[in-house]
This record gives sequence, C-alpha cells and structure tokens, in this order.
Amino acid sequence: MLQLQHLAELFESHQAEAEVSVDGFEIGGEFFDFDESPALMGVVNLSPGSWYRESVCLSPEAAIQRAFILYAEGANLIDVGAESTLPNAERVSAEDQTAQLLPIVSELHKAGVPASVETYEAQVAEAVLNAGAEVINLTGSEQGAEIYGSVAEHDAAVIICHVQGPNVRAVGDYPLAEDPIPMLGEYFTREIESATKAGVEKIFIDPGMGFYYANLQDGESRVRHQMNTLINSFRLRSLGRPICQALPHAFDFFKNEVRSAESFFATLAALGKTGLFRTHEVPRVKAVLDTLSAFDDWQK
Repeated sequence: MLQLQHLAELFESHQAEAEVSVDGFEIGGEFFDFDESPALMGVVNLSPGSWYRESVCLSPEAAIQRAFILYAEGANLIDVGAESTLPNAERVSAEDQTAQLLPIVSELHKAGVPASVETYEAQVAEAVLNAGAEVINLTGSEQGAEIYGSVAEHDAAVIICHVQGPNVRAVGDYPLAEDPIPMLGEYFTREIESATKAGVEKIFIDPGMGFYYANLQDGESRVRHQMNTLINSFRLRSLGRPICQALPHAFDFFKNEVRSAESFFATLAALGKTGLFRTHEVPRVKAVLDTLSAFDDWQK
C-alpha cells in the first residue's frame, strides 16, 4: 500500500526537481501559472469506439453541448478527439476527422471556449488550428515536425504525449522499468528540442498513460505503473514544462465505481505536481483539486 514514508523518501531523493518552476503561458486569452494553480481539460470523444461512454458524442450538436457543460462545470479548455486510441476501434481518415472536428472547433472558438484537438495527423492539426483550436494534443511523433511548425505559426500550444511508436494506433510494447522517469525524460528532451526549434513556445509534456500497450494489460501491473508514474512525474519539471496527465480508470479495481477512479488518481497527479488534468469527470476532479487547495490556503 502507498504510505506516507514512500512519499517522504521520494521527496527527499528528488527535492531539487520538486522545487523547479515551470513555464506558464496564455491559452485562449487567459494566462495560466501552472505552479500556482493547475488547469482542467474536459474530454469530448466523437468516436463510438471510445470506451468511456459518458464522453462519447455522436453528433456535432451533442459534442458542442457536452463541451459547454464541461466548461460550465469548471473545465478551462476542452479536448476533442475523432478517433479512439483503442487498438480495435475503427480507424478514421484525416479527411473524416477534419470534417467531424471543424464545426465543433469553430463553434467553441466563436463562443470563447478554448479547444484542444487530439490528433497525430498533420493535416488535421493544420485544419483545426485554422478554425481556432488553441492546443494540439499530439499523440504521435511521426508527423511531429510538420505539426510543430503549424502550432508555432498559430502561436498555439502543444501537448507532447509519450508514445512508444510512430503514433498511438501503431505502438510497440511499453519498456517497463522500475523507474520510468529517465526514459520519459529522454523522449521529452528530444521532442521539446524539435518543438522549440520549430518556434513552439507553449509546451506541455504528457507521460501517455492512457494509451493501449499489449504488454501492459494486467490490471495490477498497469495500475502500479500508473501510480508510480503519477507520483514521480514532478521529476520531469527539470525540463521546465508543465505536466499534463490523462487520468487513469483502473477498471479492474473500481469496477462499478469506475467513474470515481479519475478523482482518486487526481490526488496522486496533484502530489506529482501536474499542471493540466485531462479528465472525463470534470466536477469530480475539480472538487478534489479544490479540496487540496483549501488545505494549502489553510496552511498560509
């Protein structure tokens, strides 16, 4: 069981990384200081293959309505994706993704709701940025250089996800290690260098724990890896960039209470100094973060 001494030992071993400041920046006209207050990103899935049923919207109208609800519930921005990351889900062409995404991104932009788009396709990224998307949630490296160029041209932000393969639908096995941070650090160092050379200034880094890897499907092993990554992720702050976490679900443990899982993992992510929480359950996670912040306010 995770206990206080584990956290104490972790902090004592990596206190310097815990005290590093990370870049804040503007998204959609609002400045975010991720050292002071984390941001929430609500999820809208357009693919019927997405397993989190509450986030699935099968029409532009339903997607826009859910986005507005999540925003009203406290999300700072909305992440929209047109293709599931599950291996057996239908593949969606860049053209079809663009056709589905554009009316939603355009409507959110018109309403002043910052939109993020999850994609690994350069064609999709360029189209949604032209329509007003503020963030590209990059789930692949194969077309990274072209996507970084588009992000820089639009003065947008990018979430660099760790993906073990060219994109999230073509991954290899995950190289499991007792300490995942050195491998993640190498990946992000390389990708941050590529992004900054292209002119990107607003960068998040995401360990990519929500993606499907065939060798990481045993429930206990997967959750152990996720928890370990969450509480250790503050060590990546040495790269100077805010950390984004897609909150896990741990269905093997939560079962019928799976909608409560993200709230639990949000606590671990907060201890790991996450700056952007990607969640399907905005009100639940916001309540957790507000409660943790109340303790900090009390100490002051």
